[in-house]
Amino acid sequence: MGKLVLIAIGGNSIIKDTSRQDVEAQYEAICETAEHIADLIESGCKVVITHGNGPQVGFLLRRSEIAEAVEGLHPIPLVSCGADSQGALGYQIQQAMDNEFRKRGIDKQSVSVVTQVLVDQDDPAFGKPTKPIGSFYGDDMIEVVKKEHPEWCMVSDAGRGWRRVVASPEPKEIIEAKAVQNLIEAGYCVVAAGGGGIPVLRDEKGFLSGVDAVIDKDFASSLLASKLKADTLIISTGVPKVYIGYGKPSQKALDQVTVEELKRYIAEGHFAAGSMLPKVEAVIRFMENGGSEAIITSPECLNDAVSGNSGTHVIP
Repeated sequence: MGKLVLIAIGGNSIIKDTSRQDVEAQYEAICETAEHIADLIESGCKVVITHGNGPQVGFLLRRSEIAEAVEGLHPIPLVSCGADSQGALGYQIQQAMDNEFRKRGIDKQSVSVVTQVLVDQDDPAFGKPTKPIGSFYGDDMIEVVKKEHPEWCMVSDAGRGWRRVVASPEPKEIIEAKAVQNLIEAGYCVVAAGGGGIPVLRDEKGFLSGVDAVIDKDFASSLLASKLKADTLIISTGVPKVYIGYGKPSQKALDQVTVEELKRYIAEGHFAAGSMLPKVEAVIRFMENGGSEAIITSPECLNDAVSGNSGTHVIP
């Protein structure tokens, strides 16, 4: 049996640049990544794919806000935007993978699982929302927005206007993890936990309900990889390796690094919040939960990275 690899694709990596943000361009970018993932599967790996959805959720929210302002249509809750983007991106990824399998004569199918992720209603993040989403609003609009959406938390964003912020709680449980496991064992290439999963709360009777929040995709991917006992967690990003001193004359690429070394680099402030920092923290969590190897690299380096010839490899 080949080793189980969980690959986390960044939502921003699906959008090449601001001139290619439409759905067709996103699909082209996904097809490019699918080629690299198919290389791994052809080499014998079993693969689970997770993905980000930050830009895509932003577009959905913007459409909802414009439709509400112009036509008076009902707004779409954030939690539903997350679910919508999970379905849409999952559809594109599984179609791209299936077409790649057909090109190569691989008898395999991809399937997407709409994935809920349990969060804790007492998570401190709910008391201090920090994740900006949706449109900017000018000073002339802020009172109207507050009146129409009294439940929204609004903050002034670096002189660019007012913006809604939501909580980014810790993922506690992948609700559909057993289904993902069964699909892997049945031979499917599974797409799961898109956008970090749909955040849900569980009441005292065990019933689930969605909540407007954003779960970090890398943290959810790390949790799912640990639950599945994946051999390798790969976080795919825009650079082939992790760097310390990034952008400075002292910049240095990391080929192989231990968990303790990564913790020291975090303490020294080498990784930017909202960028490389959550990726590094996610691989540390995976390793401390029993993982044997984690890799951070770019999509085009996936195959070389798994062969040990590229990427940043994290070892215990």
